[in-house]
Amino acid sequence: MTLAPRFLVNFWAGCRVAAFRRRLKAAGRGAGDQAAVFGRLMAQVAGTEFGRGHGLTAATPYAQFRAQVPPRLPEYFDPLVARMRAGESDVLTPGRCRFFVETAGTTGAKTRLLPVPEPMLAHYRQGLRDALFLYAARAGHAGVFLGRHLHVGTNVALTEEQGAYHTGLDGILALCLTPWVEANLYAPPPAIARMPDGPDKIAATIRAMQPHDVTLIGGSPGSVCALALAARPPVGPGQAPRPLLTAVWPNLECFVFTGAQTGLFLETLRATLGPTVAFHELYAAAEGIFAAQDAGNPAGLRLLTDTGVFFEFLPLRTFNEDKLAATGADCLPLDQVQAGVDYVLVLTTPAGLCRQVPGDIVRFISVDPPRLQFAGRTRLRLNSFGEMLDTLLAVCARNGWQVVDFHVAPYSRRIAAGQTVNCHEWWVELRTHTMKTPTGNALGPELDAELARRSSDYAARRANRGLDFPSVRLVMPGVFAQWAREQRKTSGDGKTPRCRPDRLIADQLATIARFHEATLPPFTRSDTTPPM
Repeated sequence: MTLAPRFLVNFWAGCRVAAFRRRLKAAGRGAGDQAAVFGRLMAQVAGTEFGRGHGLTAATPYAQFRAQVPPRLPEYFDPLVARMRAGESDVLTPGRCRFFVETAGTTGAKTRLLPVPEPMLAHYRQGLRDALFLYAARAGHAGVFLGRHLHVGTNVALTEEQGAYHTGLDGILALCLTPWVEANLYAPPPAIARMPDGPDKIAATIRAMQPHDVTLIGGSPGSVCALALAARPPVGPGQAPRPLLTAVWPNLECFVFTGAQTGLFLETLRATLGPTVAFHELYAAAEGIFAAQDAGNPAGLRLLTDTGVFFEFLPLRTFNEDKLAATGADCLPLDQVQAGVDYVLVLTTPAGLCRQVPGDIVRFISVDPPRLQFAGRTRLRLNSFGEMLDTLLAVCARNGWQVVDFHVAPYSRRIAAGQTVNCHEWWVELRTHTMKTPTGNALGPELDAELARRSSDYAARRANRGLDFPSVRLVMPGVFAQWAREQRKTSGDGKTPRCRPDRLIADQLATIARFHEATLPPFTRSDTTPPM
């Protein structure tokens, strides 16, 4: 139960959600919101070293901004952020910045840090609030605010270095909460939230939260599955576990997730959460909270146009990482995008990152209102993530197999002395209770046939021998979990990238799985992106 009286919370939340719904309807395509956001960002950056170096003032119009500030990759900002961490003021943001957030590091060998000044904390705060309001608006009631919001995430503790503090996105989101939200909604208790991720944390979370009324659970699908399975012990000796997590928390109504598809975990999530628990998807990263689900169908997420981030969209067909600075004039504001076109996301944020290209590819399914879907990563274009996931799930569904985790990497296979062929190498872990146990030799041809059926481009490359049949590595249970634990030791994040254009993750998995077969150097850039 919340600390405030339930009827007051229900009345307050209902009024706020109704007002939010009216504002959302008036915003339409969001061009007015974006114009106001752009003005605030120019006023913020005008007094910084970056702003002065690019001739930016509080009155700079968008056309001038687009001409004077080229789009840039995240690496450009690294030395500037390092100076901010060392204590310099007015570099990317006014004054000194003391808080920094770690990126997930899914496209690089290590994470990087981004500044989190007070305007950025305000953005996170408003983005979380609006995402919850979107859920309440589509649910038709404000009941989600009457209980605790249990976040199953990574360690939220702050690390101090030279007077500056850094943590992961989970830690920053906990830091931006208002006192009322922290007292009435946020869970688990801070001491548990600061524990390292793992079974001990899950057990402590369950012990602390079982007596409370939980209405929302948030976190990655994998971590929520682990909590759900651990929270349903048998009700008595020799009895079966309680069938649903709603037997533990009867008012649980919403599962919020971001940063991972539910496909691998959908069956387990539905079996443990139950049919009455709604799924609510967010599109969020260290760079900001960008969109959230506003309808029952999660195919498209509503872009959050007035929370502080200014969005531009570079058509994917014109994207060239080596010539990125020359594509500034090709970037489109929100009011010029079209549905069905793939765009590379370009961000200007309250963190002082002007026209940063984080590497996300998005596709609008509607423009009024603006709804988009995540379509992949520019640096992980070995294959389309959605196609890989759908293909693997389709093959496994036909055979009664359940996927725990997977990763795809480029691989060069020797076929004769001095001759090699390129293929995709699939690292796959299946659940041990599947109906029959496959072998890599059996799974590979099925993946090959399904990919060819789904993609004429893939079929053509296979026919002209530009690509060989997939190589499949089936690993023992726990290999991906061990990889995640090792990643958290070094980078604080253990999310498995579904694909990479190099063999960094594949070779790490090979070490854990004790595959000793020597591998060849990664493909060239052109060979790592066979269209599918």
